[in-house]
Amino acid sequence: MNEEKIRQYGDELYECFVARKTVPPLLEREPDITLDDAYRIQLRFIERRVQAGERIVGKKIGVTSKPVQDFLGVFQPDFGQLTSGMVYQEGDVIDLGSLIQPKAEAELAFVLKHDLKGPGVTAMDVIRATDYVVPCFEIVDSRINDWKIRIQDTVADNASCGVYVLGKTKGDPRKLDITLAGMVLEKNGEVHSTGVGAAVQGSPANAVAWLANTLGELGIPFKAGEVILSGSQSALVPVVDGDELVCTVGGLGSCRVKFSGRSAV
Repeated sequence: MNEEKIRQYGDELYECFVARKTVPPLLEREPDITLDDAYRIQLRFIERRVQAGERIVGKKIGVTSKPVQDFLGVFQPDFGQLTSGMVYQEGDVIDLGSLIQPKAEAELAFVLKHDLKGPGVTAMDVIRATDYVVPCFEIVDSRINDWKIRIQDTVADNASCGVYVLGKTKGDPRKLDITLAGMVLEKNGEVHSTGVGAAVQGSPANAVAWLANTLGELGIPFKAGEVILSGSQSALVPVVDGDELVCTVGGLGSCRVKFSGRSAV
């Protein structure tokens, strides 16, 4: 795909983000779009957000479970950029009016204390480089009509990232078994789904190592202080005004978030 089209689609997704609207899937309009094209479009989308005053504060990993990979026809995860405009803290109320067609998922976030650069990064390297882990919610959102996405669509759309919420309870991954720790997601006081760290590439640390190595091949390191969302351990949860979600990770603690208002779709 030529640079003109890359800029066109990246700008289109940014304008959808600003206006809270959606567009037809890119794959429908560009049947020959490659994954490399999609990541270049993502970079343009993020470039526009940075130009508008945001800064990159971390990365997110998506498509970590085998069923989702099978559905999208891929054999590895994808990734997107986290920006300063996406960050919420536990106790904040998320205004759905700022989103388009949001869904929530629960996962584990890694906050780094050391730089980490692949290739050659192992799960143990990730653990050693991590300051702490916290339970978190990622509120995914799509600028693509009706969530009709294939892998090229979601990658171009910054891995369908909306906003994220970090829990207050910090854990030491050297003392917590993040692979076997169970996770329970409750919606309005009722259990919605359960999960475990091993569902994410065998361990959330494996997913983070995969991304460190993938970006390392491009000359991009993880930086100390960055937040890495390691991939969903729950089913996707649609959210509306008044909903409250709680995710609890065994041996670590909980993250709680409330929603108000009405999304664009």
